[in-house]
Amino acid sequence: MRKFFEYTKQAILITFTMFLLCGFIYPLAVTALAQGVFPHKANGSLIEVDGQARGSELIGQEFLKPAYFWGRVSSINYNVYTMKDTIPDENDQLNYSDVSSGSFNYAPTNPELKKRIEADIEKFLLANPAVERQGIPADLMTASGSGLDPHISVKAAEIQIQRIVQASGLSEREIRKIMDTYTEKQTLGIFGENKINVLMANLAIMKRVEEKNG
Repeated sequence: MRKFFEYTKQAILITFTMFLLCGFIYPLAVTALAQGVFPHKANGSLIEVDGQARGSELIGQEFLKPAYFWGRVSSINYNVYTMKDTIPDENDQLNYSDVSSGSFNYAPTNPELKKRIEADIEKFLLANPAVERQGIPADLMTASGSGLDPHISVKAAEIQIQRIVQASGLSEREIRKIMDTYTEKQTLGIFGENKINVLMANLAIMKRVEEKNG
């Protein structure tokens, strides 16, 4: 009986000690370190405009206006929904599928994949008449695994310049300067490829247009 109480005491002490270490001390230490060393990243890499959060550097957004860069195709619409999307259609189906991440997951032989890509290509060519079909970079017509990719390749941005110039009133030189500013280089200079943060570039375009129009 004595040993039973000793073992029970040890088990309770170990449980309580681990509870303090893992449940309080460690989380507080990591949080304090993150907030002290890189608070911007620890708080979600939020981008603020006029004191209001407009998005995150890590999460893409949908842009439809011709004056801005368009991002990659998203199977979840970048989690952008309206009240209309929450109302069932005539088939009792909803466009709204709750906040999530993910891709279309179509197999290469799935006819729906070809149908989706063809529709997106036609939409892009209609908005960018100077672009040839074979000149569209693959990343613009393929969805990322999360559906939330905030980047596009430099080439994907370059083929949109003419449309943005015409719609925004900015010069090609101004657009290219914005592209250069928000181009993220390869990791360690060898991994991946140079890419552009769509939200950051579009916010810069918005600001430049506002400055130009007074």
